[in-house]
Amino acid sequence: MNAGIGKVEVKTLEHDHVFLGANHLRNERRIWLVIALTTVMMVAEIAAGTVYGSMALVADGWHMSTHASALLISALAYLFARRQARNPRFTFGTGKLGDLAGFASAIVLALIALLMAWESLLRLSNPVPIGFAQAIAVAVIGLAVNLASASLLAGGGHAAHAHHAHANGHHAHHHGHGSHGDHAHHGETGDNNIRAAYLHVMADALTSVLAIAALTLGSLYGWLWLDPIMGIVGGLVIANWSWSLLKSSGGVLLDLVPEGETLPSEIRQAIETEEDRITDLHVWQVGPGHHAAIVAVVTSQPRDPAFYKGRLSALEELSHVTVEVTRAA
Repeated sequence: MNAGIGKVEVKTLEHDHVFLGANHLRNERRIWLVIALTTVMMVAEIAAGTVYGSMALVADGWHMSTHASALLISALAYLFARRQARNPRFTFGTGKLGDLAGFASAIVLALIALLMAWESLLRLSNPVPIGFAQAIAVAVIGLAVNLASASLLAGGGHAAHAHHAHANGHHAHHHGHGSHGDHAHHGETGDNNIRAAYLHVMADALTSVLAIAALTLGSLYGWLWLDPIMGIVGGLVIANWSWSLLKSSGGVLLDLVPEGETLPSEIRQAIETEEDRITDLHVWQVGPGHHAAIVAVVTSQPRDPAFYKGRLSALEELSHVTVEVTRAA
């Protein structure tokens, strides 16, 4: 349809903005399962520690509660994004809610790293007696739970095809009037929400591995100082993970084009010719596997926006496109 001529039926302009990741439901279910597993383990450790007078069990139980709380952020983000996906107040959908949750989880990870390092420094300056056999048993059980949780969450944050077909294709504008194409586009990108949950589980697993190593060597050689040293090392590694997650999720929230992202150049290559030139281009992520773009084209031979959208049909990352066409002076 020529957007600048004749009447445009309202029904042709209706489309939704559901930009959820391909594995949204799967990731949501798995996080709830990991929360249940972590919570059961947490309650069991606190109860056993209280009954048998083991501070090591009680302390590890409460430590697991911090990770369960962080995982709850991810689970609730998936739930809210799914339920509000078609809420018109979210003009570009709820796909970026996972990145907001990932950013919040990264801050929690940073705090955990800081607390680990601080507690380790205190232990280094004021050593306390360690019940090695009991502490090792707790660490081994915790590691087993974390490895099981990690296996459930592994792979969810890597590139995955998005599943939602934009109802009526690309949304385009020609001199301020609407027009729709016929193609739905899907792309590949990381899910920072499931990645955040995975990093929380791996942080706990790393803590358990370092603790087992330090406690084993400490029991054999009496190296009490090794336990807090391992705590500091673990804190630094977790802080590095936190920084990486902060950068990736924060970049999406600020509509930052990541280094190495080729989509803007691919759009230019697809559109620009001797007659057609892009004068303004905005590309941003609106959800895992989904990008939106605003393309302003100046040309000596103006065509309908659908013509330019057709040139972009091979770019599966694009889920929502606005094309503005202006005749060259």
